[in-house]
Parts: sequence; structure tokens; C-alpha cells
Amino acid sequence: MDKRIELLTLQEAGIKTEIPEPYDTLEENALGKARYIYERTKQNCFSEDTGLEVEALNGEPGVKSARYAGDDRTFDKNIEKLLTKLEGKSHRQARFRSVIALILDGKETLFEGICKGQIIREKKGDRGFGYDPVFIPEGSSKTFAEMEMEEKTQYSHRSRAIAKLVTFLNNL
Repeated sequence: MDKRIELLTLQEAGIKTEIPEPYDTLEENALGKARYIYERTKQNCFSEDTGLEVEALNGEPGVKSARYAGDDRTFDKNIEKLLTKLEGKSHRQARFRSVIALILDGKETLFEGICKGQIIREKKGDRGFGYDPVFIPEGSSKTFAEMEMEEKTQYSHRSRAIAKLVTFLNNL
């Protein structure tokens, strides 16, 4: 039996607008985006939401990670706000968490990937995006922004969530 899956970009599926993310959790945002796509395309689909959760900040920036510094957000402004809020704190444990929502034949399933690590005091590296220059994953001495993509993938929260999705689809 052939288990091919054809992936389409949002644009190829006819969705050209930004999909809203109004919810308070990664799970709700991932499901909301998947439902938005499914309602418009009537096709099986998946969507994802990711956040950085810092223990000393009670989970901030969390679901607001991309917009942490406000509407005129940039990666640098988000990092600056994070480091300012962590000033003087020695407990800098954090985790990246990704949630993928799959809608397959109308049934919704969630997959989670987590990468634990810590926030350092100043940026290191120029690869990646977002909080990569200040996040060192457990088991490494480098920030995500110092890693080549292959190395980053070994730790990545997204790759862990995707692996769960792929295993689920392969077991159908």
C-alpha cells in the first residue's frame, strides 16, 4: 500500500491571509489555525504553534513569544525584553514547546515537542531566529544560534513534535 502524503503550502491551498492566533494556549492556537484551514479547504491539514516558556517568569513569554515586545515586534526587541525581565535572576531554566494540531478526516489530534534548556545573559551566534541566540538546550554548550541546522534538529522541539506526527501517520 502506498502511503504518500502530498503537502501543500497555505498559498497552494488558496489561503493567502494571515491566520489569527487569538487564544491563550499553544494548543488552542494550533487547533484554531488547523480548523481555519480545514473549514476553508475541506482538506486534511495540520498547523503548529510554538512558544518559549521561562520558569522564573511563570511561563512567559509562552503563547505570546512572537509578540512579546508588542505589535512592533522584532526578534531583537523580544530578546531585549526577555533579558531585562531576567536581570538579577539566577534561575534561568526554560523550554521551547511546540504543539502540532492535525485534522485528519475531521478528527483532531495534538502532538507536543519539548526542548528544555536555559536562557543565557547575552546573545551568542547568528543563525536561526527568535530566541535562538539566548537559548542553550540541555546537553549542549551552544545556543541554537551557534548550531548548524543538522545539530539544532537533534534538540529541536519542532522536530520532536513532527516525529510524533510522522509516527502517528505511519501507523495508520
